[in-house]
Amino acid sequence: MKKLFIVAIIALLGITQTEAQVTFKPGLRGGVNFSHFTQGDAYTSYTYDGNGNYVSTTNNNDDFKAKTDLYVGFYGALHLTKYYTLQPEINYSRQGSYVESRDGNVVTRTKFDVSYLSIGILNKFTFTDKFNFHVGPTLDFVVDKTRFVNNNSDDFFLFSESNDVDLTLTAGFGYNFTNNFGLEARVKKGFISVYDFNNSNPKNVVFQLGATYTFDIK
Repeated sequence: MKKLFIVAIIALLGITQTEAQVTFKPGLRGGVNFSHFTQGDAYTSYTYDGNGNYVSTTNNNDDFKAKTDLYVGFYGALHLTKYYTLQPEINYSRQGSYVESRDGNVVTRTKFDVSYLSIGILNKFTFTDKFNFHVGPTLDFVVDKTRFVNNNSDDFFLFSESNDVDLTLTAGFGYNFTNNFGLEARVKKGFISVYDFNNSNPKNVVFQLGATYTFDIK
């Protein structure tokens, strides 16, 4: 009975110590987005030849260029073990792409602005006190979408043939200079087409570079 009592005490102390390692700390993140759309599928367009006929043409002449913008967000770091942290996040991310469409010698340059409210759950693996790797899914909801024709033109309008949600996978690395301040680099890949046009289905690709600040909660 005495030995059983000692084992129970040791086990209780172990559980208490493990629970004491669980901490929760909120934080802020923000930085720069470098976003673009994937090439998408070839699509068919029809042009009138002036003789009462429509001629079909298979097009794959769209060239997607990177667009620079920003992101800001809030996270809660639930530190479960020495090496693993569960990190829910809510972010506002301004994304999009430049698109150059060629028709012979004529090039039309269009800018797509798409802003998302992103909700994600990141799994953060800490290798040392400084470096970490994080990966997880996010669900992005469109809050604004605008298309600007020829970039500098005032000709802009909402593109209605689009999807209002995106399912993405995020992965990246972080480096902590202190217990509060760190830098991170991420890539986010979307799996749902941004807009639907003649069966062309471009998807989001975003590179993020920014800083994080974690608050001390006693």
